[in-house]
Amino acid sequence: MTHEANVSERLRDLDEAAFAARYGADRFTVSVLANRLQYVVEHMCSGLLTNAFSLILRDWYDFAATVSGPPESGYPMSSVSNSLAVFFGTMADGLRNTVEEFGPGELAPGDLLICNDPYRTGTHVNDVLFIRPVFHDDRLVSFVSLRAHQLDMGGVVPAGFSATKRDVYETGLVLAPQLLYHNEKPVRSTFNLIFDNARFGALLLPDIKTIHQNLRLGERLIVESIERYGLPAFLGAIRYRCDVSAESMRDALETVPDGVYEGEEQIDCDGVDDSVEYRVRVRITKVGRDIEVDLGGTSPQARTSINASVLDTKTAVGMALKLLLDPATPFTSGTYRPIDIVLPPGTVASAVPPDGAVFLFWEGSGPVLLAIFRALADALGERAVAGDFGSLSIHNANGLLPDGTPWVTTAQCGGEHGPWGATRHGDADNYSVPYLANNLDPATEAIESDVPVVVLRKEYVADTGGAGTHRGGAAVMKDTLWLAPAEHWSSPLHTKSSSGFGVHGGRSGAAGATWLFDKEGFDVAGNADLLGIDDSVYASSTPVAGVLDPETHVRDLDNGRYFYFASTPRWCTEPGAIFRYLTNGGGGWGDPRRRDPEAVRRDVRDGYVTVEGAASHYGVVVTGDPESDPEGVRVDHEATSRLRAGGMS
Repeated sequence: MTHEANVSERLRDLDEAAFAARYGADRFTVSVLANRLQYVVEHMCSGLLTNAFSLILRDWYDFAATVSGPPESGYPMSSVSNSLAVFFGTMADGLRNTVEEFGPGELAPGDLLICNDPYRTGTHVNDVLFIRPVFHDDRLVSFVSLRAHQLDMGGVVPAGFSATKRDVYETGLVLAPQLLYHNEKPVRSTFNLIFDNARFGALLLPDIKTIHQNLRLGERLIVESIERYGLPAFLGAIRYRCDVSAESMRDALETVPDGVYEGEEQIDCDGVDDSVEYRVRVRITKVGRDIEVDLGGTSPQARTSINASVLDTKTAVGMALKLLLDPATPFTSGTYRPIDIVLPPGTVASAVPPDGAVFLFWEGSGPVLLAIFRALADALGERAVAGDFGSLSIHNANGLLPDGTPWVTTAQCGGEHGPWGATRHGDADNYSVPYLANNLDPATEAIESDVPVVVLRKEYVADTGGAGTHRGGAAVMKDTLWLAPAEHWSSPLHTKSSSGFGVHGGRSGAAGATWLFDKEGFDVAGNADLLGIDDSVYASSTPVAGVLDPETHVRDLDNGRYFYFASTPRWCTEPGAIFRYLTNGGGGWGDPRRRDPEAVRRDVRDGYVTVEGAASHYGVVVTGDPESDPEGVRVDHEATSRLRAGGMS
C-alpha cells in the first residue's frame, strides 16, 4: 500500500485538510516526526560505532540502521542511516522477507529477530540483519533494524573475504529467520548455533550485545514519539517520507530524455580460472516519469563467490539513479516506485543457490551501477558522472601471534580506498570508497596496533586520473609490510580495463594492478628504505593481478599479459613480505584542452600530473622541477597556446 492515489497530484499542492487526512497530522507535525525518524537511525548507529569491538564495525562503519512501517502498510522503509550504501536497498526487502517467513503474528514485545541468508536479505552471511519489532498498545506498529557485519560466520576462510569459494557451503553459516532474543532473554539455541560455527567469538559477543541495546534504544525513541504525537501522525510520517522520495525520483526522471539506452561493465574473471570474463549489461527504457532497467543480457552466474543477489542488484540500480539524478532527497523504499527492474535469475547479478555463491557481492553489483552510469552518460550530457576505481581489491589475511593468539585483518590492507570520477562540479576525490559504499578509512595506527603489519605507503600516483576539464581522481598506491607469517586472499577483479571511464569528453583513468615482493626481492630493513616506485622495482615481484609486461611486470594495458588474481588462491608469506596495491584511476569530465592551465600547474606542483603528462594530456607546457622546487613550476602560456592550437594526441 503506497497511499499515493494520484501520482500527478503534487504533495505541496495538498491543502491542509487533504494533507491531514492522508498523513494523520498537519504538515509541521509530520515534518518534525519525519526528521525525528532520521535522528533515531543515526542515534542507533552512533551508539554502535562508539562501542563496537571488532575492526570491521569500529574502523569501517560496516553497518546501517533503518526504521520501517508495519506489515499492513507493506513494510515501508522511511529512514536509513548515513552509512554503508550497499545496505540501503537490501534492508527494506530483507526485513519484509524475514518477518513474513517467520510470521508477524509470532513476534512479541522484547523479541529480536535475525537472518543473514544472502538470497533472503541480500549482501553476504557476515552481514546479519537484526530486527526489533515495535509494539504500541499490543499492536505491531513499526520495526527498527540494524544490519551489522560480524567479523566471522564460519566457512572455509577466516573472516570470509575470498573470491575462490565455490558454493554456499563454503561461504559460512546461514541463519534462516529465527529469534536471537525472546522477551528480552537470549535464545540459547541461536547463540549456540552462531558461536559453535564462528571464529573470534570474544569480539562477536560484545558486538551482538551492543547491537541489541541500540535496537532497544531505537524502539524506545519510536514509542516516545508515538506517545507524544499519536500513532496516526507517526504512521503518517513514515508514509510521507516515502511519498517524498517517490515524487522526487519521478521529478528527476522527467529531466532525462525519453529513449532507450544501453551500457555494460566487466568483471575480469572468477576464482576458478581466467577463462570466463563476465559482463553486466543494462538496457534502460525511459518514458515520462518512469524507467525500466533490464539486465537480461548479463552473463550467467559466476562459478565462485563474486556474484550479487537480486537484492544487491536492486540496491545498485536505486543508488545509481539516486546518485545521478536525485542526490538531495532522502533514500527510502519509495525511491523505487517509478523504477522497474527486469532481472532473470541465475546471472552474476542475480545468483541462486547452491552453486551461485555470494560473498564479494559488491564485485557483482558495482558493475551494475557503472553500467547504468555508462548507459546514461550521453543522455545526461554535462550531468554525467565519470567512473570510479571499481573493484574493492579486498585483502584478507590471518595468522598467529608468537603467543598463539589468532589475528585477522580484512578490508584494511588492500585496494579498498581509491578515487572517484569527475563531475561538472569539479575534480574528483582521490581517496574515498566505491560509489556503492559509504564508510570510514581505518586509521593506520589502528591497523598496526591490531595486526602484525606496517602500512608503508598510501599515496597518489601521477598521471593515473582521467584527464578532463575536471580531472578524475588519482589512483592510490598502498604498500604493506608483513611482520609475521601469514596467509592472504587477494581479490582484485577489475584490472583488465579501467573502470574509471571518462564522460562528456573526459578521458579514462589508468588501470590498476597488484604485486607481491618477498624479502629476497626487497628487504625493507636491510635496505633501510621503502620499496621504490620506479618501473625497475617490479622485475623482482610476483604479479598477483593486472595486465603487465611478462618480463618487467610493469603495467602495460596495450601489449601486456593478464596475470590472474587467483593463480595462487591463497598466498602464504614469511616475515618481510610486501603487498603493493594500485587502484584504478577515476575518469575525467569534459575536454582536457579546456582545463584551466593554472589548475594543471597546481596538479603538477602537487604530484597528480607530471610535466610530461601536462603536455600530452592537457596541452599545457609547464616549466620547472616539481620535485626540487614545487612552488617554482610555471605555465609557459605562449607554448601552451601553440600546443593546444596544434592539437593533442
